[in-house]
Amino acid sequence: MNAAAKLGAYVLGLAVVFGGALGAGRAAGPVAAPPNDAHTTPPGHTSPAPGHASPQEAGHGSPQRPAQTEGAAQPAGDTPGGLQVSANGYTLTPLTTAVEPGTPTDYRFTVTGPGGGPVTGYEVRHDKKLHLIVVSRDLGHFQHVHPVLTEGGVWSVRLTLPAAGAYRVLADFAPAGGDALTLGTDLLVRGPYTPEPLPRTGRTATVGGYTVALAGDLVPGRASGLALTVAKDGRPVTDLQPYLGAYGHLVALRAGDLAYLHVHPEGTPGDGSTRPGPEIAFQAEVPSAGDYRLFLDFRHGGEVRTAAFTLTATHATGPEAMPGGHGDHAH
Repeated sequence: MNAAAKLGAYVLGLAVVFGGALGAGRAAGPVAAPPNDAHTTPPGHTSPAPGHASPQEAGHGSPQRPAQTEGAAQPAGDTPGGLQVSANGYTLTPLTTAVEPGTPTDYRFTVTGPGGGPVTGYEVRHDKKLHLIVVSRDLGHFQHVHPVLTEGGVWSVRLTLPAAGAYRVLADFAPAGGDALTLGTDLLVRGPYTPEPLPRTGRTATVGGYTVALAGDLVPGRASGLALTVAKDGRPVTDLQPYLGAYGHLVALRAGDLAYLHVHPEGTPGDGSTRPGPEIAFQAEVPSAGDYRLFLDFRHGGEVRTAAFTLTATHATGPEAMPGGHGDHAH
């Protein structure tokens, strides 16, 4: 084969290889951005966290939609909440990017809208315009706080993060006239740190003299019945106080990427049928098999306390179970 023929064959070969690679890339679709990291307060925290609602605030769950999952209205197909910093034209933009461990800091951020400017109009959902979850990447620390919207669309909240490391900040909100979103970003706390393994708490958790028992299981792709029963000094608590429109407030985070699932109880205080304890019933759905960290906020005696659990979601192998048993329900 002469030189010209060889060169022609080589160019043709390159075209075939390039065309094949291009086709494969189109078939695979865009590569998703990696999830961000962020931070938290101890799950056994017994005093009200900064920004916690007053006893009059009713729970993260509206009376009209008592069993709906929060943060579920996500734009990118089935992408769970909290994994994206930007969605539907809205972007979470931190103005504070790093803090010192143990030092109270005003954490500030904005949400910019499709036009590029800060959003100033928000729907009130569960008594607040925006709910902020701050959780450590190793899921050992958790805070649920409520920032204040200041001039120019800037949100601000006082945070004290206990230790150095990577934290995830999750903003749960609905812009005025828009769908609910949960956006996430990183927050770094300066200093050396050693990540801790995922906590294992079993089916009971203790906090400030209270014991909370968890019944029910998580199964990917189905609504799961979960029941949490609160006792103090061995006696059932039957006078729980409303917190954000409910007798309990539950957040679930997937270990590894901190995908966010916000659930709330069935029923609402004052509806004539929902009792103020000792049992708080939830419906939740998890998007995949794997480990999840669950944080239950409840109010009693004027204080908000947080009980934390680790559950492993597995695919169903038997009959579904209701709260109080080992069932197959999931989100």
